[in-house]
Amino acid sequence: MNWLIHDYREDDLAAVVHLIDTTAGLGQESVFSLAECIGALTSRQPAVVAVHRGTPIGAALAQVTGERAWVMRIAIAGAWRGRGLASALLRELERRLVDARVRRIAYVLPEEELLGEGLVNAGYTRRPAVAYFEKTEPAVAGGALLAELGGRLLPGDLWDKVAGMEVEKDLIERRIVLPLAEPERAARHGVRPPRAIALFGPPGTGKTTFARAIASRLGWPFVELLPSRLADDGNLAAALRTAFGRIAELERVLVFIDEVEEIAAVRGERPEAGSHSITNELLKLIPGFRERDERLLVCATNSISSLDPAFLRPGRFDYVVPIGTPDAVARRAIWARYSDGRADVDLDTLVEASELFTPADIEHAARTAAQTAFERDFATPRALDVPAGASTTDYLEAIGQCRPTVTATMIDDFSADITSHARL
Repeated sequence: MNWLIHDYREDDLAAVVHLIDTTAGLGQESVFSLAECIGALTSRQPAVVAVHRGTPIGAALAQVTGERAWVMRIAIAGAWRGRGLASALLRELERRLVDARVRRIAYVLPEEELLGEGLVNAGYTRRPAVAYFEKTEPAVAGGALLAELGGRLLPGDLWDKVAGMEVEKDLIERRIVLPLAEPERAARHGVRPPRAIALFGPPGTGKTTFARAIASRLGWPFVELLPSRLADDGNLAAALRTAFGRIAELERVLVFIDEVEEIAAVRGERPEAGSHSITNELLKLIPGFRERDERLLVCATNSISSLDPAFLRPGRFDYVVPIGTPDAVARRAIWARYSDGRADVDLDTLVEASELFTPADIEHAARTAAQTAFERDFATPRALDVPAGASTTDYLEAIGQCRPTVTATMIDDFSADITSHARL
């Protein structure tokens, strides 16, 4: 991706109008006139702009009427057509429309319609015909309740954005996502969709990312329960009971509890914290949660061995999935994503230098290298023949400055935990 997409700003008007005006002859016509598009922009209707090196190269704008939005125009500079920019613009525009509680998104554009030879011979002239496209966003029953719980619908592309980790993605796709997405088909084979899973592994390996990606892949609302926030009410067991009771009112939902060891530790180990009653309460709540279709509980922990054995047993959790550090293939995919796939970056060297790095470690190193390149661009103007962005040297220096989250000892403990606790 060689562009950035931001919300339309007033100083974008001239550039966006120029894009709309100059791309009309490139098959990007619209049933909305230029004047109507300008009116939508000046009245602050939803719009996004793609920029490359400070120059607008694409724009998408809509007009909202009640629960329906009309996509008025997607304009892309000629040199950028066919490179995925249209999809990226539409995706970002849709995100803003969904946040504005739009349910139906319509796209009306002229489309050539081939007329029969007989009509032409009879004196008819072929004119652009209107093609009507509409997208219905999934309704969220209890939208107000979802907002109160701090939940929301996530962008629909998070699953595709999980770089590398293909082994884990394949396992989760087959065992968890597909049975939930295709319950009738699963039932024909005697497969019961999972209702609760646990993800375990060293910190920073992407457990939260996977939970969010599963919700995105299913198109289900995502609600995260934070034990520390629930504890603010003074009675954590009662707060858990209340939260699960309110969640039961939602039509479908993925509930995520991170660091679940805080509320499901081995009973008797932390009597001073009242962990026994809290763990008991959670053990009682999970069966009721499992009774409803179209819901999934995802719990994540860095310390699977600290969880109460009764918590993880079959019947409560369908799968206990290890999420470890990325292997060489996964690290290469992650580095390729952050380096934007540039040919001048030596991915093999970065992969070798970042052994034991978690995805979070790689992201931190990539951000550090990008900041270095950004600051250098101000201090020393870059020659035209020098690629923009961080170099291999920048990335290696950032890797050297980064202290990996995971140690060799943690990897050994994780391997032992896989043997003792994993259930796939």
